[in-house]
Amino acid sequence: MSGGTAPPEDPRRVPGLDVLRGFALFGILLVNALMMAGPYTLFGGGPGAPRSGQVAAWVVNVLVTGKFHVLFAFLFGYSFVLQKRSAEWAGASFAPRHLRRATALLAIGAVHAVLLYTGDILMTYGALALVLYGLRTLTPRAALRLAAVLLAVPSVLLLGYGLLTVALTEPFTLTGPYPPAVTERIAAHRGDAPSVVAVHLRDLRGALGRDVLYAPVHLAAMLAGLAAARSGVAERRGRDRAWLRAVALRWLPAGLAGGVVAACCANGPLDSRWFYVGQAVTVLTAPALTVVYACGVLLLADACRPVVAKVLAAAGRMALSHYLTQSLVLSLVFTGYGLGLYDRAGTVTVVAGCVVLYAVQLGAGSRLMARTRYGPAELLLRGVTSGRGSSGRRSPASTGARPAADGVRPVR
Repeated sequence: MSGGTAPPEDPRRVPGLDVLRGFALFGILLVNALMMAGPYTLFGGGPGAPRSGQVAAWVVNVLVTGKFHVLFAFLFGYSFVLQKRSAEWAGASFAPRHLRRATALLAIGAVHAVLLYTGDILMTYGALALVLYGLRTLTPRAALRLAAVLLAVPSVLLLGYGLLTVALTEPFTLTGPYPPAVTERIAAHRGDAPSVVAVHLRDLRGALGRDVLYAPVHLAAMLAGLAAARSGVAERRGRDRAWLRAVALRWLPAGLAGGVVAACCANGPLDSRWFYVGQAVTVLTAPALTVVYACGVLLLADACRPVVAKVLAAAGRMALSHYLTQSLVLSLVFTGYGLGLYDRAGTVTVVAGCVVLYAVQLGAGSRLMARTRYGPAELLLRGVTSGRGSSGRRSPASTGARPAADGVRPVR
């Protein structure tokens, strides 16, 4: 579609979910970029790094790290319920659709992890989608209780391991040249394409181990989303300004306090032995700040509609395409696929670059979503899920009364 009025928004969607998904893309980008930029960029840089980088890393740890994956997982669980309802309304079997979607996420995630970024989240979502299907009959109260238990398990493990580390080990300080293993990794990331793939494959085992450890956290957020969808929270409260403001103010102190403690453990002034203690604090308190962000963004979107809401919602509707594009761009910047700037860009520079990239994605996504119903990756996933091809073009029928086959688009 060109030269005319943009097609109307699909009235069958829950716009607030798309807005939150589009906002969460920035937090995911920021953390992933700092991790892809170098071995110590997320912590302010290696030896000789400027003080500004350490401050920037500390702020990112307080406000961003661990918060936005929780939001994505929550939205995944919320959309799971809406997809199930849509399939039932259409008289289609939900199980094979869900299985195909989960399998597709696993496959896309595996390719993403090997070629672009071992910190991929899609494989985790694909595996947990199968678990979520098995828990689909839980009541909202039972889902929330199980979510609380799932948060407690990794928190206790991390806290116990962290306290043992504090008691039994000496602090690690990197004051001289990088250790040989780190130097080798840096060279591999700056090498040719086979070298980059090889280091990804070597890192994948450790990445999968971390995924297993933190999987209960993601599943807990998905279950919270399932409970919220069963209660219709977004539909009933998404534009209730008084309720959103009260919830945000209630959870802000715990979220900020937890973020500060976690940053002190990971970025100083506490030494490196406290890292896992900080991780335990993050697991327990990150959901509080996530709730604050969700309420704050919905308040902002409601106050500034349609400008902010429309732009963020457009990005959220093609979240998978944006997520993969972010990894591709970062790989071209930091690895031997392109510029090879691994460990050559400071933390502040990387953060500034993320702001620019996110702004470009918002602009491009808004223009694209004015002309089509799906992003390219969403179109592929939708076709696999439904078992048939799907046109990405908008049409008048797309705003009719019949719900889409997959309801509200899920988090990727």
